[in-house]
Amino acid sequence: MLKNRTLMITGGTGSFGKTVLNRFLDTNIKEIVIFSRDEKKQEDLRIALNNPKVRFHIGDVRNYESISRAMVGVDYIFHAAALKQVPSCEFFPMEAVQTNVIGTENVLNAAIDRGVKRVVVLSTDKAVYPINAMGISKAMAEKLVTAKSRTISDGGTVFCATRYGNVMASRGSVIPLFVEKLKAGMPLTITDPEMTRFLMSLEDSVDLVLHAFENGKQGDIFIQKAPASTIADLAQAIQDLFNSNVPVKIIGTRHGEKLYETLISREEMSKAEDMGRYYRVPADNRDLNYDKFILIGKPEANAIDDYTSHNTYRLSIDEIKKLLLSLSYIKEQLEIK
Repeated sequence: MLKNRTLMITGGTGSFGKTVLNRFLDTNIKEIVIFSRDEKKQEDLRIALNNPKVRFHIGDVRNYESISRAMVGVDYIFHAAALKQVPSCEFFPMEAVQTNVIGTENVLNAAIDRGVKRVVVLSTDKAVYPINAMGISKAMAEKLVTAKSRTISDGGTVFCATRYGNVMASRGSVIPLFVEKLKAGMPLTITDPEMTRFLMSLEDSVDLVLHAFENGKQGDIFIQKAPASTIADLAQAIQDLFNSNVPVKIIGTRHGEKLYETLISREEMSKAEDMGRYYRVPADNRDLNYDKFILIGKPEANAIDDYTSHNTYRLSIDEIKKLLLSLSYIKEQLEIK
């Protein structure tokens, strides 16, 4: 689908964008447009790549004109631009709204106006039963995808989304933080030893987006089945790999943190399609005639569980170590060739 086509990645200088670039630069894609507001990251990436297939555009999804101008000639969009740090969004919630909600609205509207064929919006497990500002703003972004998809006639822009948990070794994630502290001989700080998190690699996140890109219908949300671990086991696995015995310090839950993450709610699981490696949650295309739903509702849905990091497959410490050793970041830190 990408042959001789132009792909835009919003927030494209981040970990996800760089992984997509590595995946597609040597293919027959026509052009990749990197849209972001950080000129330093764009300059560094432009110099490192030195590739005519990549076009850089400074702009901000908060500004409709900015994103609309950058979309001229674009066929497809992976919308990854977002504020992702839970504590900072807690202290500045309107900033999360401006980027994650209004920014997504701008991307979707501009895509319609510019005749973009398909948009995949990247979301997060924190959008399910959200308790923090970041999760609430991403949940609203998902609702925008669903609402916009209802207004598109056949042949128009297709909107779908992906939802995934923590991407290992991505910017701001706990694995690089643990490694940095360990190498400095500092204690590993853990909020709650029993806290669980889904684990997936950057390559997995790109695979999920590509699956949505190739298979998504209007308003679909795609979720990858993922294993999980406790934070304590993850810390122990990293200590084992680096032959370290630095102490572990329990510091308590941070602002807006959950004990476990949910990738699919019970209500969504009642209609989710099992696609093997992935789940597909179709759009809720009911109209405002709620009586109809009440009359033909599904009482059996009450027996279905959410899909969470507490009830998914729990990795052992040895399994976590094996997974960590598949990451290029860990290999670099351990100087494994």
